Amino acid sequence: MFYGIPDLTTFVIGTIFIVLLPGPNSLYVVALASRQGIAAGYRGAFGIFAGDAILMLLSATGAASLLRSLPALFWVIKFAGAAYLAWIGFCLLRESVRGWRSRAAGGAPAEAALRFDGARPFRKALVISLMNPKAILFFVSFFVQFVDPGYAHPELSFLILGCIVQTCSGIYLSLLIFGGAGLARHFRARRRLSAAATGSVGGLFIGFGAKLASATLG
Repeated sequence: MFYGIPDLTTFVIGTIFIVLLPGPNSLYVVALASRQGIAAGYRGAFGIFAGDAILMLLSATGAASLLRSLPALFWVIKFAGAAYLAWIGFCLLRESVRGWRSRAAGGAPAEAALRFDGARPFRKALVISLMNPKAILFFVSFFVQFVDPGYAHPELSFLILGCIVQTCSGIYLSLLIFGGAGLARHFRARRRLSAAATGSVGGLFIGFGAKLASATLG
């Protein structure tokens, strides 16, 4: 046993697979980096780190378990999160249409139309990370499995597990950021491709919102 963690290897492997699952966090970061560059991508990533840290803290203190005992609270958070993700998707679709029309009219590059992703990336990523009640419930159930209830310092166990999650997330998001920044050159040269990609990301965000709206506590 490692500092109250009964199966560290299983936790690390499980975390890697969980981090690799596509979701709005990673999608937002790669879209941000592809249009605003590496620095903006990392500002978004830091927002995700902060959101995940808050969710893990709630899990460690047991506060997130209130969602199970208060279904109405879960309902409010669920639909607020779904609405926010859908709103982001709608805005991206709108900017995609503007970018496509700008290219068709022979206008200037649609950099202004893509300003949405660059506006307060830390705050937007933080909200995207937090507005997901399923993630809160996941952190609760996932962490509990890997902390020995008889260990004298469970806070140390949670800290180690949290650092592992953030490290895996940081490596993965860094790969996405640099990959997204590489795509920026192609987007600048092909404005319609950029507009189409923006619209695709918007559609995915709307899909994430619909999926979240249908989530249940079970």
